[in-house]
Amino acid sequence: MTQSRFRLYDAAGVDVLIEGMARQAYGLLAGRPLTLVGVLRRGAPLAERLAQRLHALDPALDIQRTDLHVKRYSDDLRLLHPETRLDATPEQAAADFSGRVLLVVDDVLYQGHSLMRVFEYLRGRHAEAVYAAVLVDREAARWPVRAQVVGATLRIAPDDVIECSVPPFEAEWAITLCRQSGAP
Repeated sequence: MTQSRFRLYDAAGVDVLIEGMARQAYGLLAGRPLTLVGVLRRGAPLAERLAQRLHALDPALDIQRTDLHVKRYSDDLRLLHPETRLDATPEQAAADFSGRVLLVVDDVLYQGHSLMRVFEYLRGRHAEAVYAAVLVDREAARWPVRAQVVGATLRIAPDDVIECSVPPFEAEWAITLCRQSGAP
């Protein structure tokens, strides 16, 4: 089986998407304190970049950051854990987000397992509101989750994979479509 790769967004294109995401997120805040929750791995640097863009829009914003380790699939969508795994630090387990808006940031919304698990975890943390932000929404969620802040919506075949290249894990920001073709 061969794989074809198509670069959909280069670094400049991703920059435009993140700027749009920051503007969408700013509209949800209405001046309320914000905690950006990065989904490790690639959601964490994306959350940091969003925080920078939000501060550029409004330097007075009260923005905090935390990251959660959530894992179900490998980068190529092989199932790693039958139940979506979430590992929180003791500080995160004791966190109280009263009066804060939480924005959960991930690179790709595929079937929704990771976001659903994070929402379940955050439900008892007393946030004023919890929203999701993703760089790419594949619109293939199987759970009742959706992202309120979206960089790009890409409707692709179920066997195709979206790769988000995110520094420091890759050299530069990019979004690539990987398509399997041919017989094994």
